Order: sequence, then C-alpha cells, then structure tokens
Amino acid sequence: MKTIKYKTNINCGSCVKSVSPFLNDLDNIDLWKVDTDNPDKILEVTIDDENDAVVTDAVRKAGFDIEEV
Repeated sequence: MKTIKYKTNINCGSCVKSVSPFLNDLDNIDLWKVDTDNPDKILEVTIDDENDAVVTDAVRKAGFDIEEV
C-alpha cells in the first residue's frame, strides 16, 4: 500500500460529490480524501497496488484537473 498526493481543482463539497462515484468505483483504492482548504486542493489517495494511473484517469473523467505532487 502507498499514499499518493495530487494537486487538483476539486475545490468544494459539490466537486467532491461529483468525483466520488468515479473514485469509489476503483477497486485498488482503499481510502481517499480531498483537502479543499489547501490552496492546491490536495487529493490524498491510499492505493494497494502500483496502478496509480487509474486515479488520474478517474478524476479527469469526472471533469477535474489532476497532477501528482
């Protein structure tokens, strides 16, 4: 398991709700949270394998920007 942090533009509760179904559908994610108070809107993901590309794909499909920090 590893934790990865991403800079996003997920900046409010409604945005978190929009991205939730996309991230919750991923089998290899154990835990995720967005710090909307952080200026970089940090998405922290705990993933149980090396396939972290699914995270960026899911967030982009939800309509948000994402980059690993």
